[in-house]
Amino acid sequence: MRFIPLIVARPEVQMAIDEAILIARIESKVPDTIRLYAFSPSSVTIGRFQSVRHDVNLEEAKRLGIPVVRRITGGGSVFHDEFGEITYSVIIGEDFHPALKNVETSYRYLAGPIVDALEDLGLNAGFSGLNDITANGKKISGSAQTRRRGVILQHGTFMYATRVEILGKVLRVSKEKLRDKGISNIWERVTTLEREGIRLTRWEAYELLRESFARAFDLKDGELTDYELELAEKLIEERYGRKEWNEMR
Repeated sequence: MRFIPLIVARPEVQMAIDEAILIARIESKVPDTIRLYAFSPSSVTIGRFQSVRHDVNLEEAKRLGIPVVRRITGGGSVFHDEFGEITYSVIIGEDFHPALKNVETSYRYLAGPIVDALEDLGLNAGFSGLNDITANGKKISGSAQTRRRGVILQHGTFMYATRVEILGKVLRVSKEKLRDKGISNIWERVTTLEREGIRLTRWEAYELLRESFARAFDLKDGELTDYELELAEKLIEERYGRKEWNEMR
C-alpha cells in the first residue's frame, strides 16, 4: 500500500489531492493509498450536502483568516487547526478486506489505527456512533467517507492540540444537537491530546500516526504521480477553488 508523507497546504489543495487519488485509483493508475496531511492556514471543511451558512460562522471565519472548503464526503463541518490537527486519508478498493463492504465496519477498520495510536499513549479510546473516536469519553477524531465504483475515500481528523475555543467560534453547533447528546456546550463533548495532558508537536503526532497505520497496513513510501498532480490542479480550478462549489446550498 502506498504511503504519501506529510503534505502541508491550503484546504482546496488537500481536498483536490484526495479526490485526484480517488479518481486515479478508480482508473487503476495508482495503488491503494494512505496519506497524512495538515492544513495551512487553519481551515474549515464542510460535508458534501451541508448548508455552509447554517453550519459555519462565515463572518468569524473571514475575520480569523480561515478559509472554508466543501468536501465530496458526507458528514459535518470540521475545524482543521494549523497548529493542532493532522488529517488522515485512505483511498482503498472495497475488495481489500471483507469489512469494507459494510459502511459501519469499514469506518472502524480504516480508522482503527487512530484508536491504536491513542491507546499507545495510555488513553481509554474507542469508537462512538458511526464515525467518531473518543478519548476518555470525549470526541477526539471524526471521519467522513464516500464511495465510487468500488473504491472508498475515507478521511478524518486527529486533534492533538486543536484550539477548541476557535472551533467553537467558527462552527455553528445547534443547541438541539448539544441537547441530544446531553451536554450544554461543545467543550463538554470535544477533547484533544493536550487537554488530556499529552503534549505533542506536529511531527511527533505525525510519527505516532504513521507508525500506527504502518502496523495495520503494509505501507511503502511513495509520492503523487504527475497524473494525480495534474488532476488536482484541474479540480482546484473547477471545484474546490470556486465560491459556487464551496458556498452552494
